[in-house]
Amino acid sequence: MEWTSSRRNRSFGIAAAVAVALLTGPACATVQKPAHLKTLAPADLSKPADWEYKIQIGDQLDVKFYFNNDLNEHVVVRPDGRISLQLVPEVMAAGLTARELTDKLKQDYSRELSNPELTVIVRTFSAQRIFVGGEVAKGGEKPLVGSVTALQAVAMAEGFKDSARLTEVVVIRRNIDRTPLAIPINLKAAISGVDPSQDISLLPYDVVWVPKSTLANINKYVNLIIWNNVPISFGFRLVPQDF
Repeated sequence: MEWTSSRRNRSFGIAAAVAVALLTGPACATVQKPAHLKTLAPADLSKPADWEYKIQIGDQLDVKFYFNNDLNEHVVVRPDGRISLQLVPEVMAAGLTARELTDKLKQDYSRELSNPELTVIVRTFSAQRIFVGGEVAKGGEKPLVGSVTALQAVAMAEGFKDSARLTEVVVIRRNIDRTPLAIPINLKAAISGVDPSQDISLLPYDVVWVPKSTLANINKYVNLIIWNNVPISFGFRLVPQDF
């Protein structure tokens, strides 16, 4: 069967031109991040040798005084990151290490006590979690137990889809002041061993977003634009058209 209808030929020709433009266009188009997101390179995230755990929202803390037992407290870090204690104003605890919070409380209590001696102990950790989305097999909320990298998070999501763009994965992180931070990473380079530092360690509530590949986007347009214009029977002969 020959497909000789002028209308159909012209429709197919236009669709083919669109496909050619897609295929010959910027195949390496980059993911555009929102203007309000600050960007941080993976190289800036390497953990120093003396890295310490930072207190998170929901952690349970013991504040122990050596010589003033009546001031001992067992507190939970509130959703705003603060804790409430006796004699001193509310204190921002989230984002500090136990040692840093200890030093902060010693300074605050020195206004009420002479040479206060105390320590902060993290008793229980909040239910840490991360989120994986985009072109992965099974995205969603994932538990964060111990140290988890971006690739391990994707493995927890049962791996990449064929349509995933591994070179422009984005980790979205929120600072203590709740402002978002975008960290672009190249997991293809991490997998190949070219740049293992791209496989960064995640923090609680990080979002790992895997974008769709350019080829996948092209396939989508091919399906929507071209094949919707082709008749069910494929036994046709294309007639060149000027358009």
